[in-house]
Amino acid sequence: MSNVDIFVGEIIGTAILILFGAGVCAAVTLRFSKARASGWIVIAFGWGFGVLAGAYTAAPLSGGHINPAVTLGLAVDTGVWDKVWVYLLGQIVGAMLGAILAYLLYFAQFRANVRQTGTTDGTVDEAVPTLGIFSTIPEIRNPVANLMTEILATIALVLPILALVGDDRVVQGVGIGPIPGEGAGIYGSGISILLVSLLVVGIGLSLGGPTGYAINPARDLGPRIVHQFLPIPNKGTSDWGYAWIPVVGPAVGGILGALIYNAAF
Repeated sequence: MSNVDIFVGEIIGTAILILFGAGVCAAVTLRFSKARASGWIVIAFGWGFGVLAGAYTAAPLSGGHINPAVTLGLAVDTGVWDKVWVYLLGQIVGAMLGAILAYLLYFAQFRANVRQTGTTDGTVDEAVPTLGIFSTIPEIRNPVANLMTEILATIALVLPILALVGDDRVVQGVGIGPIPGEGAGIYGSGISILLVSLLVVGIGLSLGGPTGYAINPARDLGPRIVHQFLPIPNKGTSDWGYAWIPVVGPAVGGILGALIYNAAF
């Protein structure tokens, strides 16, 4: 598997992940969206389907990591580090691309994010901050608690992934997205990707409440960079003071998840 294959695969897969994820957040958040205010369950499933689509698409090229925490966990588990930088670079670029695509898809809704006053009953519909569409925001701003949440949630992601992929867990090989026919059982068929997608839905439903469950440094950092520069009316702050937590927390969680797996299994 060449560096070019890995780089292109991770760009495409991560872009699809963010297109689905930021897309569902935009659908639930923005005015004039048919899915507005449809709730947390919709968001959790939207992100889960993003993992499903992104990882399956990237699998033949890169293995479909689409998450630096997963890449780091696999590297710690296998001891193979030489291609990690290619994965990380592709994931960041892909996350930025996906955020731009989500913006373009909801372009009209973003442009309509202005204060509107009712013409007959005096009602006022305020513009909404848009950072939460692209990146995570904690419900209670407590750096220690927020960091702990991201670490634990990412352990809950990476540890089961290592158990699911079995002998296919290699950084430069098929990773979490086994190519159909190249293994045995659920690993060769690629069903592990479906199971990981459902795992992400479960993490969102059960563990996502405090911080919005980044569990993926690229998923948060790439779109946050894009949000900083997009010409969105009334978009609010990009909150760079918090930005280190959804990067450091998942990275630490991915490494700890692999260390726990190696120690236990």
